[in-house]
Amino acid sequence: MADDSAAKTLNAFLGVSRSLSGRAWRQRPADAAVVRAHMQTLGLDEVLARALASRGVRVDQGADFLAPTLRALFPDPSSFMDMDAAAEAVLDALQAQASIHVFADYDVDGASSAALLVRWFRAMGHELPIYVPDRLTEGYGPSARAFDTLKASGADLVITVDCGAAANEALAHAAAIALNVVVIDHHMMRSEPPTALAVVNPNRPGCNSGQGNLAAAGVVFVLLAALNREARRRGLFADRPEPDIRQWLDLAALGAICDVTGLTGFNRALTGLGLKVMSDWRNPGLRALLAAAGAEPGPAKSNHAGFILGPRINAGGRIGRSDLGARLLSTDDPREAEALAIELDALNLSRREVERAVTEAAVRRVEATGAH
Repeated sequence: MADDSAAKTLNAFLGVSRSLSGRAWRQRPADAAVVRAHMQTLGLDEVLARALASRGVRVDQGADFLAPTLRALFPDPSSFMDMDAAAEAVLDALQAQASIHVFADYDVDGASSAALLVRWFRAMGHELPIYVPDRLTEGYGPSARAFDTLKASGADLVITVDCGAAANEALAHAAAIALNVVVIDHHMMRSEPPTALAVVNPNRPGCNSGQGNLAAAGVVFVLLAALNREARRRGLFADRPEPDIRQWLDLAALGAICDVTGLTGFNRALTGLGLKVMSDWRNPGLRALLAAAGAEPGPAKSNHAGFILGPRINAGGRIGRSDLGARLLSTDDPREAEALAIELDALNLSRREVERAVTEAAVRRVEATGAH
């Protein structure tokens, strides 16, 4: 018993063996050699060095984990399957003055992804219409009905973001009606990709990018880099400045945080630097939404994205108009941003009331059955 007690004491964290709920509280195991190496090479104290080692951060990764940079961690866009094909297809359509539309999911990641594309196209002198399916009447993701609507509106190319990788039947229908589609997604998908000009997804079987923890907004951010590179190759920046995609890192960070992605490697750099960009509150929609929520501007933290901005953007897709979030993040008009932010804040209050009522009703039903 004494030996068992001693073992428990050794495994306790900071001398505490149990949480308030009675759960065992122990240190994560860490390789002692890696802990020492982090202490020596990075000048860390043992607690922080152990925290890195216990999270699987190798000795050669420590500096990038603590101070991640895009220069060190930005992946080659060509490492993503179909990324080059996607950039070529989009620029072919842009140069042909085709009608291009973005089709987005209705959550924060979808809205952020759509806004990233809208802002890049705007910098190239082109306004990109946004289509977001209604959650209640159209369901999730692309559908034959949605593609018929887009085709009837004159669309030549549709870029789906945060959806589409598993919509094989819908994309087969798009091909049948001669509607070109480029898919940008991050969700798990079948081994057989849908019919499209390109299907870019770090979680696509066979993709060797190693970026499977990215949200869709992160994948779109890499696409913007690929678009800049291809546009540069085609000489499209001879008479216009090349869009500086770093100014939109706040949108990439918003998608990463609200989609609860793993913040390691490139995604960690994207998110950390994105929060620094967000701290300036230059995006009219984010600034207006922060004001509508009654929060003060200042250094952006993950809780700004996850608990203040995110729920309000999501409210549009859940109980309001599904495109409100994407429109908010895309607009450069302060008045439009203010009106959209106020509407989203009100919808978020309504959402909370609906959830409260549903929870109370569920509790009453359980109590009525006599269950314990």
